[in-house]
Amino acid sequence: MTQSVRVLGILKADSVNPDLQVTHGDYTDMFQSIFRVADPTLTFNIYDVLASQYPDNIDECDGYLITGSRHSVYEPLPWIQRLGEFVVELHSARKKLVGICFGHQLVAHVLGGRTAKSDRGWGVGRHVTRLYDASHPDWPSEFALLSSHQDQVQEPPPDAEIIAQSDFCPIAGMTLGQHILTLQGHPEFTKDYARDLLGVRREVLGESLYQAGLASLAEDVHQLEVARLILDFLFDGPSAGALSAQVPK
Repeated sequence: MTQSVRVLGILKADSVNPDLQVTHGDYTDMFQSIFRVADPTLTFNIYDVLASQYPDNIDECDGYLITGSRHSVYEPLPWIQRLGEFVVELHSARKKLVGICFGHQLVAHVLGGRTAKSDRGWGVGRHVTRLYDASHPDWPSEFALLSSHQDQVQEPPPDAEIIAQSDFCPIAGMTLGQHILTLQGHPEFTKDYARDLLGVRREVLGESLYQAGLASLAEDVHQLEVARLILDFLFDGPSAGALSAQVPK
């Protein structure tokens, strides 16, 4: 029996610092890299939402993912407003959607929750997140991902279920119905990229936080496990990927 091709639409909400792109590629490259390890059969459509690129029809893709961004979801920028309107459209159609970092915060912001800067400052490096979702008993009870953010979801939207928490971020993941999943952490980040990003932001972070973030990279992170979790959510079942494949460094 031939398996149908599954298409993930990536809504690209920012680009990697040009100096870091030479080594690490762009955010869309990072997502494609980790998802292709989880499922080599997956195909992708890329939409640069800063350039007003959107599908002609939401059914062009089986599901969508919103990337991270250096911007805040409450900035009065036309492209953020338009992306928010697309989130509402997807939600109304019960189309599968995953939001990562900025995407997580945007979903909360436009569906009735609230996002603001955390009074704890920057969250960087490796963060362990506890996962609570009784509807997916096969998902892990906790995972570690790399983070880089100041904003946090302060209040979830009505009808959202908080499914993930960390010591730093009380609302680190949400679901809305069976069609929206959001996570604060970055499954697409490699340790090498996180290390270089910390270097770029060293002065902004301050030496103490920079060193703590750098030291945390010595511990394991769970990129591939979370990538599989995301594909399981998007496509209603485990990915057909090569389970023994190696995660990018």
